Amino acid sequence: MKELFNHLRLYISITEQEFQEVEKYFEYVDLKKKKNLDAIKNVAKHNFFVINGCLNMYFINDKGENQSVQFAIENWWINDVLSFYRNKESSFYIQTVENSKVLSISKENQEKLLTQFPKLERYFRIIYQIAYGASLYRIKYVYEASKAERYFHFIEHHPDFAQRVPQYLIASFLGLTPEYVSEIRAKHFS
Repeated sequence: MKELFNHLRLYISITEQEFQEVEKYFEYVDLKKKKNLDAIKNVAKHNFFVINGCLNMYFINDKGENQSVQFAIENWWINDVLSFYRNKESSFYIQTVENSKVLSISKENQEKLLTQFPKLERYFRIIYQIAYGASLYRIKYVYEASKAERYFHFIEHHPDFAQRVPQYLIASFLGLTPEYVSEIRAKHFS
C-alpha cells in the first residue's frame, strides 16, 4: 500500500502512523484481465485506487457498442462517482484491461475514514477537482479538434495509456471507430 501512502503525501501531510490506521479501511484486490468490477444497474459500492494495472470505465450505447469514458492506471482512482455518492444505479461498467491490483474502499468505510481523518477530505477534494478539470478539457477537445487531432493529442499527451490500452478502446474513448484509428496510424506511421 506504499503507492497510496506516497500518493496521499503528494497532496496532504500524513504520517506513517496515521497511514497504518488509514490502510485498515481498504481491501487489497488482485484482478485478472477482463474482470468486471461494479456494473451497470447496480449501485457503485466501491472506490478503486489502482496499484498496478489498467481499468476501463464504459457504457453500452444505443448501437450496442462499448463507449469508454475513463481509463485508470497506477495511482488513479476510478468509480462511478454519482452512483457511489448518491446511492443510485450506475450507468457504467468497470473492467480490467490487464491483470490489475487495486485497493478497494466501500462507501461506508470511506465515510468512516473521512470522519476519523478529516484531512483526507482535502485529499479527495483535490483529486476530484483535478479529475473534473481534466473532464472539461476532454469535452472541449472533442468539440474543437478533428478526429485525427483527437487521436494524436491523446497519444502525445497520454503515452502511458497509448502504450497499454488496446487501439479499439482508445478509439472508443475518443469517439472514433477502430477502423479510422488503424487508417490514420497507417498513414502517419508508414
